[in-house]
Amino acid sequence: MIAVANQKGGVGKTTTAINLATALAAIGKKVLIIDLDPQGNASTGFGIDRSKRKLSSYELITGEADIAAVLAPTAVPGLYIIPSTIDLSGADTELVTMSRRAYRLRDTLEFDPSLGNFDYVLIDCPPSLSLLTLNALTLAQSVLVPLQCEFFALEGLSLLLRTIERVKSTYNGSLAISGVVLTMFDKRNRLSDQVAKDVRGYLGDVVFKTVIPRNVRVSEAPSHGKPALLYDHRCSGSQAYMRLASEILKRERKAKAA
Repeated sequence: MIAVANQKGGVGKTTTAINLATALAAIGKKVLIIDLDPQGNASTGFGIDRSKRKLSSYELITGEADIAAVLAPTAVPGLYIIPSTIDLSGADTELVTMSRRAYRLRDTLEFDPSLGNFDYVLIDCPPSLSLLTLNALTLAQSVLVPLQCEFFALEGLSLLLRTIERVKSTYNGSLAISGVVLTMFDKRNRLSDQVAKDVRGYLGDVVFKTVIPRNVRVSEAPSHGKPALLYDHRCSGSQAYMRLASEILKRERKAKAA
């Protein structure tokens, strides 16, 4: 279970969740995406019409429904999504008054037998360090951090890493950082190179070797309700997400061998 998280918006978080999930499904893995962002962009990115989202991650986090009730198939074989609705926008306020407010998602999912049908569960978190994000981090086994190649990247990353450490020490002792993936890399821009160099110097091997380039076809895909890998599997962005999926699998095999 991987939480795709960054409190900063516009870093390619949802794009990474959508296309990484598609890439994992393309190589034969059974994948579930939980759209925990009230904006519902991951759901839209898979062409799930808002009018058809009767049950959502809101019912999941409030304990009103289980996985089987809220599950929706996507156009990608082996890939399912638990969509988001506007109801989720009020969940943070409601969670404040609930018991075990940081564990609501975990309490609902931990013993749900449907979870055993999936090799990977990716949680698309909102762009904030909210109670929704806390629930995702309390449930997840690891965190994948998309990081835009821009000037303030390291400043925001430091805050997120401190938050992850606090969650690990207080709520979820097994939480680990799956890795940091550099997104929106522009090889024509010297700033992108400098940011990549600084992040690698700061975090070392935590940063994935794969870099996601700034790519028009990847940006166009959500407007067609498709992941980039379905919209144009040959574009540089799609190929990069396939390499990222491969790198994640290699890291897991290495960790298991160790």
